[in-house]
Order: sequence, then structure tokens, then C-alpha cells
Amino acid sequence: MSLINIISKDFDIAENLSESRLREVMVDAFAYLIDNDFPKLVQILYKADVDQYKLKELLETAEGSSSAEVIADAYLARQKAKIETWAKYSQKKDS
Repeated sequence: MSLINIISKDFDIAENLSESRLREVMVDAFAYLIDNDFPKLVQILYKADVDQYKLKELLETAEGSSSAEVIADAYLARQKAKIETWAKYSQKKDS
């Protein structure tokens, strides 16, 4: 499973984005959700299993980054961690 595949479950994004462009798209998406659909933002973060306490701490201590950037980075990091975990356990299963 790729990062784009996972994210496309929550967001309508192009399949051929570079990682830096993906981050830009996610920052814009989270900025929109912060301003226009906070319940959906919370639902997406909950579904992605982003640690709310860690995120709160990141938001309180982030200097020079917008809330949307902090949230996008936390969301992307969580999705990447899921992929690593799945890969690790699928390798053990295949052995």
C-alpha cells in the first residue's frame, strides 16, 4: 500500500504527486478544514490514529509553522508509520 493510496481514502488527490507537492496539497487541505469543516478534520485525524496529545504538544510548541503545516506533517508521519508497520509484518508473514 502506498502513501497516496492511504491518503486518497480521506482526500481527493492526484496519484502522481511528489512528496513535497503532496505535503503542499495536504497543508492546503488541512488549512481549509481548520477554517471550514473542523468536525471533518477531527474525524480524519481520529481515523488516521494521529495521537491527539502529541499533536496538541506540537501545535503549542511549533514556531514558524502554521497549524495546517503541523497537522499535515503529523498526519503524513502517521500514515508513513502505518506503511512501515504493514511492510514489517507482511515480510514476517511471507517468510
